[in-house]
Amino acid sequence: MQHPPPSTLAAAFPIASMSDKARALSKEAQAELKAAAGKAGGGGIEMYSGKYYAACILGGLLACGTTHTAVTPLDLVKCRRQVNASLYSSNIQGWKTIYQSSGIRGVFTGWSPTFVGYSAQGAFKYGGYEFFKKFYSDLAGPEKATQYKTLIYLAGSASAEFIADIALCPFEAVKVRMQTTQPVPWGGSTLKGIAAALQAEGVAGLYKGIGPLWGRQIPYTMMKFASFETIVEMMYARLPKPKSAYGRDVQTAVSFGAGYLAGILCAIVSHPADVMVSKLNTSREKGEGMGKALGRIYGDIGFRGLWSGLPVRIVMIGTLTGAQWLIYDSFKMAVGLPTTGGGEEAKK
Repeated sequence: MQHPPPSTLAAAFPIASMSDKARALSKEAQAELKAAAGKAGGGGIEMYSGKYYAACILGGLLACGTTHTAVTPLDLVKCRRQVNASLYSSNIQGWKTIYQSSGIRGVFTGWSPTFVGYSAQGAFKYGGYEFFKKFYSDLAGPEKATQYKTLIYLAGSASAEFIADIALCPFEAVKVRMQTTQPVPWGGSTLKGIAAALQAEGVAGLYKGIGPLWGRQIPYTMMKFASFETIVEMMYARLPKPKSAYGRDVQTAVSFGAGYLAGILCAIVSHPADVMVSKLNTSREKGEGMGKALGRIYGDIGFRGLWSGLPVRIVMIGTLTGAQWLIYDSFKMAVGLPTTGGGEEAKK
């Protein structure tokens, strides 16, 4: 039995022909909508627009301010043990001692400058990273940007952190003095602490730790962003489907896992400088040069002293970094933007 050709069927049944055309048009429209959504980041915010960077700034503020404040008890004991290794026999013993003498408020000593300082730092760190990553990628061009993507991650994160630490440094100085001076000075007030430092030493007093802070934070952030991007890419490469095929749960789980692993590397790379920042903010003499102060402190603590408190910092920074990426990428998804890494941002 011979079947009539499609043209004959279309002529005999015009409704069928119109249905086929409608389906074709529908597919074209869906493709156009998909492309438009990709350009806008999936939620009406155009990638790399002013709104995009504003969203990244807000996401970074939330990610860093909340997480650093949450781990204040860990940071408190770590800082005190860095300054005086014999003060507590263990972290648990430190928390018990502080709680018995000052209650829960004592355990969270330094939370206020931590929240303000790291909120400001997070805004500049994450927003700045997104800006500088795009800026350096455009300078390099598509081919070079792909070929040297790790260098771009490193350069972008270093540039962002340099600026972010200028915002953080005054609050870090107040935080460290609060946490390592007993009894706690200024009644635990951040504003009173800044005012007292300005009166005693001027603006320079709030920035006397900026060198070691850069020495700690810039390598930390370079490791944080470059290793995170690399680990995320490796994770998606080993999953059976592309990143776009997974929903919020899987994508944010990848962000947290990659962030935790990156945090462990960050803690190791930046720990000696972290010890020096704590020591400088508590024992640097007025008018003492940076080089002289560093030499004197190193003479007192030696190479081994540079690694004092590392185990607790690995736990703290691993958890902190994982949580930051979880919050940051969850926020980005909530406003319709793609999560960080995995190669898909470059396609948009």
